[in-house]
Amino acid sequence: MKKILLLGLLAVAATLKAADKPNIIIYYADDISAREFPIYGSKVWTDPMREDTTDPIYRAKTPVMDRLAEQGVWIKTAWAACVCNPSRAMMMSGRYAYIHKWWNNKDKGVSIDDRGKMGTWPVYESSPLLLGHVAQKAGYGTYWAGKTQMAGEYAKHGFDEGCFTPGGLSDQDNPYTDFKHEYQKINGEKTLINVDTGKVADTYWQHGWYWYPHVKLMNHPTDAGKTVWWPNTKKSRKEFGLHTYGPDVEMEFTLDFMERKHEEGKPFLIYHTTHLGHDAFNWFDPESKSKWPGTPIVRWDGEKYKRIQPRITGDEGNYNTHGTVTPSGIHNHVNYIDYQIWQYQQKLEEMGEADNTVIIICADNGTSGYGKNSGEKQKGCHIPMIIYAPGMKKQGEQDVLMSVADIMPTVAELVGFEIPKDYAVDGESVVPFLFSDKPEHRQWIYAHRGPEQLIRGQKVLKDGRDKWWNVAESPDDLISFSEIKNWNSVLETHREEREELLEILPEFDLYYDEHEAPGVPSQLGKKKFPRYARKTKS
Repeated sequence: MKKILLLGLLAVAATLKAADKPNIIIYYADDISAREFPIYGSKVWTDPMREDTTDPIYRAKTPVMDRLAEQGVWIKTAWAACVCNPSRAMMMSGRYAYIHKWWNNKDKGVSIDDRGKMGTWPVYESSPLLLGHVAQKAGYGTYWAGKTQMAGEYAKHGFDEGCFTPGGLSDQDNPYTDFKHEYQKINGEKTLINVDTGKVADTYWQHGWYWYPHVKLMNHPTDAGKTVWWPNTKKSRKEFGLHTYGPDVEMEFTLDFMERKHEEGKPFLIYHTTHLGHDAFNWFDPESKSKWPGTPIVRWDGEKYKRIQPRITGDEGNYNTHGTVTPSGIHNHVNYIDYQIWQYQQKLEEMGEADNTVIIICADNGTSGYGKNSGEKQKGCHIPMIIYAPGMKKQGEQDVLMSVADIMPTVAELVGFEIPKDYAVDGESVVPFLFSDKPEHRQWIYAHRGPEQLIRGQKVLKDGRDKWWNVAESPDDLISFSEIKNWNSVLETHREEREELLEILPEFDLYYDEHEAPGVPSQLGKKKFPRYARKTKS
């Protein structure tokens, strides 16, 4: 068996060496469960009010990604963490929270900087080899587009340039758009105000990252060495307006970067962390109770997409979209992702790079209202995962286990960077599985939600509520597993796998013992954290 595997790995190396260094596009969607992608075949998905539905009107249509999933692969069981921040840390670093200390969105380990100030420990300090860094070290041009949500300086994460629709609320100085919220004191109480209307906003504090968006450029040639608000030129300021859609701006700058690198003869890594999939305040309809503002209308004719140019008029919360914006719903966000993947494909064809580009499509956690920040079963961590790589042996559905932590070492292997043997990485490169006859990728996958520990193998799953589930069979809604209450009622193989998983967990279960950066006293007694299912250790 070892000889066969070795021959397979040598074949992989020969395939990659024979080709040019492959370009890599990682499209990391926001808050989208696997069940929202039609390729996963779930009988249930999400409606605009965040409820379960079987209504086909709310079913996404993804002809481009469906084809990509069949020509490439789609992973049946891929996991992230249960919510955004720790998933992004896991993706970038290839490590779990016991190392990087990003336990939950509002629950991160702290460090003390050179000035003696305590703050969130940046992932690039706990993990100096992020996926952008390994690509840079291999001679790649690197670009980061979309949502940021990472502590510290953008440029230290391993990217040459970036176009950001900032997720950080510290970015309050944008002079170009009033689609934002701010806190004001009214009758002595801190109150959230919609700056566009001046009225109280019944939502969470946010900026507009979709329509009339907040956009920052990092190290663009027009402002080399700087991070500046966009629009940043006379022409772009004239064209910017209510019709401007943040995901389109990201794509425009990303495709421009790809073309520039292509002309330089330099391979590129694109890390596209779109907001698409994330719920948001509807600035065009401030009273709306639906969760996902509409997108520009796109239509698929069987061969290509056509996008309808948005036209929006109005002001101060009273707007008319003139039929150029879709209704609300996460399905329309997934449809727009399909359109953007088509845009990538068109640009790659135009540049002659389609046969030398790896495309990875996944998401950071489950859908809002269904799985996001949930430790129940695998609702919070089961995500879509589509991979297309020229020359790969596998095609179509792959009933294997995969983690977003696997992406960083996968990128390292694809670009030809050897991770030092003494540098700890929790992820496992998926390259040997994709390019050989290797039947499995990994035996178990892990996720977390603060102190909650989730782990599953091929047969059993332990969730964040310390319940065990039989996952040997696949329910048609992807989640209705049978709970295991009596271990004598299942096969011996189930019991054996449970014992194996329980032996693995203690290595990662360091929330209470090592919550902060090394050398920093625990701050757990001084902070208010999200509610967790597990009881605090005594």
